[in-house]
Amino acid sequence: MTQTTYEISSIKTARTFLKEGTCSETLMNVLDRAFGHPLTAEEHAAVPLAGGIVQQGYQCGMLWGAVLAAGAQAYRLYGPGPKAEAAAIRAAQRLVVSFRAREGNINCLELTETDWQNKWQMTKYLLKGGGITCMRRVMGYAPEAFHVINEALSESDVEVPSGPPSCAALLARKMGASEMHAVMAAGLAGGIGLSGGACGALGAALWIIGMGKPEEQIGFNYKHTWAGETIDKFLAYTGYEFECSEICGRKFESTGDHANYMRGGGCSRIIDVLSTNSKVDVLKLAN
Repeated sequence: MTQTTYEISSIKTARTFLKEGTCSETLMNVLDRAFGHPLTAEEHAAVPLAGGIVQQGYQCGMLWGAVLAAGAQAYRLYGPGPKAEAAAIRAAQRLVVSFRAREGNINCLELTETDWQNKWQMTKYLLKGGGITCMRRVMGYAPEAFHVINEALSESDVEVPSGPPSCAALLARKMGASEMHAVMAAGLAGGIGLSGGACGALGAALWIIGMGKPEEQIGFNYKHTWAGETIDKFLAYTGYEFECSEICGRKFESTGDHANYMRGGGCSRIIDVLSTNSKVDVLKLAN
């Protein structure tokens, strides 16, 4: 594959952050445009992933947004199917590695040292200029993320397992999403790039439902919204565990390892729980 070349403007990235307000939507917005394919509805639906899934403090929203953008590019390069999903997972793995190397951690709680459920800590962070810090992080990481995605997707030796590679892509299809959206979600598997963080299927469900509810704003007070209902349903099944490694009792060594786990019935119940009464019509958004 020929690598895409594009220079991401720090000024435009900052303007996008100030306009959109969240790291997840901003980074996805910037990367999509760098690849030449804006996806406005999909980008806005990434808002609930900011703050580590509606301010829960798990993986930084930048990672969620970057992985969704990587999945979109994987779909454009490889089309639908396992190869595109596997390529998206590899890109997600590389993004996790690069982000951790750059920031020292991938979780919002550790990066901001702020519990977003604590109003005093949240207020203190914002008053100390925390929003500017987040904007600077996005400005710095956007060009690197673009390079990482390009490099990962340009390699031809993609491991394509015999079974479905991604729990998140499988969930997307079960919820009525298009093939493009399934591949976009694929890299969220295993807690984003098989890293074991907060469940990728949960993140995918929030993103997909959000595409079907573009008029509804999900902010800090999410608990009495559809996002809160989705999270409560998920936590009731997982015993109030968010992280993939805790729910599954392990991390996954490779795409094939994760596919084998799913082929043995792993993740099937979570997918059923999240998709029940959550099917949405997002086919009209597919390009």
